[in-house]
Amino acid sequence: MSQAAVFLNPPEMVGRLQTTSAFERFSHLTGAPVLVVDLADRTPVVCSASEIETACNALTQLPCPTIGVGEPVDLGRRIAPQLDVVLDHRAQLDLVLSAIEGAPMAAAALVQLLRMNQSLDIHEGLVAESLVYSTLQSGPEFGGWLTRYRAAHPLDPIAPRAPIQSEPAVRIQRCGERLRLTLNRPRRRNAFSMEIRDGLAEGLALAVADPSLSEIVLSGEGVAFCSGGDLDEFGTLPDPSTAHAVRSARSAGRLLSQCASRVRVDVHGACIGAGIELPAFAARVVAQPGTFFALPEVSMGLVPGAGGTTSIPRRIGRQRTAWWALTGARIDTQTALDWGLIDEIATEARA
Repeated sequence: MSQAAVFLNPPEMVGRLQTTSAFERFSHLTGAPVLVVDLADRTPVVCSASEIETACNALTQLPCPTIGVGEPVDLGRRIAPQLDVVLDHRAQLDLVLSAIEGAPMAAAALVQLLRMNQSLDIHEGLVAESLVYSTLQSGPEFGGWLTRYRAAHPLDPIAPRAPIQSEPAVRIQRCGERLRLTLNRPRRRNAFSMEIRDGLAEGLALAVADPSLSEIVLSGEGVAFCSGGDLDEFGTLPDPSTAHAVRSARSAGRLLSQCASRVRVDVHGACIGAGIELPAFAARVVAQPGTFFALPEVSMGLVPGAGGTTSIPRRIGRQRTAWWALTGARIDTQTALDWGLIDEIATEARA
């Protein structure tokens, strides 16, 4: 049965991680769901260099999130880079711990995936992300979330929530050397549905195949660039393995990464989940004032699934990505610019 988070100073942590049993001690299934280390602690170091190295290696492999708190000193400086999240102050800890407690399996899968993606290229990272996402789709955390969502948002079989529309889900317009791709489901706030994915993949495949297209501009109609995955489609594919096969064959993130140096994404309003995971691949992201960003997937028992565990760490780093995805915090435009998540805040309002 899972226990509470374990709080240790650095020498205590080194001692606890010397044996293979640490992997059971720091797992939400058989021990603690999270390890917290006081990086500012000045307890004299009595452990050897080899013990410290063993502990640092173990930190990169533990089956639970690891969190450091405080300004690193002494041994804390050696440990900090190996942790999943580093917080400046103890007051910031409750939000992270609450998020992990709400979805410990998804939280553990997220940090393991982010650790692994440090050594993978984009294609390998997308495959790994899809496999983890598919695994979690079969798990109890996502199953519980989906049951609650469907109970709160029942679809009317006579008047479906998403009626058939004659307009393409993604407008593809070419003018000379410029290709403009526009997400075109404004009534749904451009939720990342199968039809938007397919339309975007079609447009990006054209961009990849034609290097004479020197500029690709991606934007969205309506009040939001993209409000994240279309929740009404969640769980509708026949099984998670089929879902992985579809993502492997038709990945907007993979295509976008292949032409990223020519892509500018103009974002506005809500950029949730896929609404920032995909733009993060592009060479340039320009946001309108008032744009906001969020990664809510862990609270749903999942991990980012549109390429975010590959694209976002390349912009803002692994530890910041882990904090953001674990907490699901809403990030404003200035913070996104300061982090490097976006490249520019537009000076003129969007037409």
